[in-house]
Amino acid sequence: MKFLAAAVQMLASADKDANLKEAESKIVEAARRGAQMVALPEVFNWRGEKNEEGNFAEAIPGPTSKRMAGLARELRVYLLAGSFLEEIPNEPKVYNTSLLFEPGGNLLASYRKIHLFDVAIGMGVSVLESETRAAGAAAVVVGTDFCPVGLSICYDLRFPELYRSLVTKGAQVVFVPSAFTALTGEAHWEALLRARAIENQVYVIAPNQFGKNPRSFATYGNSMIVDPWGRIVARASDGPGIIYAEIDLDYLARVRTELPALSHRKLS
Repeated sequence: MKFLAAAVQMLASADKDANLKEAESKIVEAARRGAQMVALPEVFNWRGEKNEEGNFAEAIPGPTSKRMAGLARELRVYLLAGSFLEEIPNEPKVYNTSLLFEPGGNLLASYRKIHLFDVAIGMGVSVLESETRAAGAAAVVVGTDFCPVGLSICYDLRFPELYRSLVTKGAQVVFVPSAFTALTGEAHWEALLRARAIENQVYVIAPNQFGKNPRSFATYGNSMIVDPWGRIVARASDGPGIIYAEIDLDYLARVRTELPALSHRKLS
């Protein structure tokens, strides 16, 4: 079985309405070009000052999730609403939540980012997500008409045990919507994406933010789709756009059969 996947690269700002309009236009374009599964990046609907996050978080269902559900239904695509901030009732912190909608517009799965980006790197990157965000706790895999898919977000990429858990649950495609920093992205983005694909023999679909947001850190771009052999089959340039790749599940099965590393595991 084969299907066409698309990953959207964009630079979200503090203007939520403008971000949503841009995301919607890219989703429509991808669907018109034949994509059957479309993925947006992390925090695609709003990126602004940390102390304003609570003001821009939403309930689920809410305005953003309803717009994404409507698009999935209208365009008849699987749509990954990369992530956006989900309000927590009676709590000051928010979740960073990814939603997957099926072509009928129904919510298939939601995933709350488990690993929070609390770092202070000497070369100028200091981010403490846990000051304003709460961590999720559950690894999420869900079935689609094509194959089971696993959900993750950005900093999760550095924790291979999460991806092994997703594959153990059956994932053949893994999403990594991100706002990866320019500094760490240049050093680690490609290496980590290819490693997660190779060691788990999965397709990795990784839509990323790009460029400098004046109210946040600079992001790396280079959105990618990586195949189960670790080959980069689609890669974005430095700017807004969409990348496409054919997901070939027969090829994935052949890789797992000819190099059966997943069946050779000795430690759980």
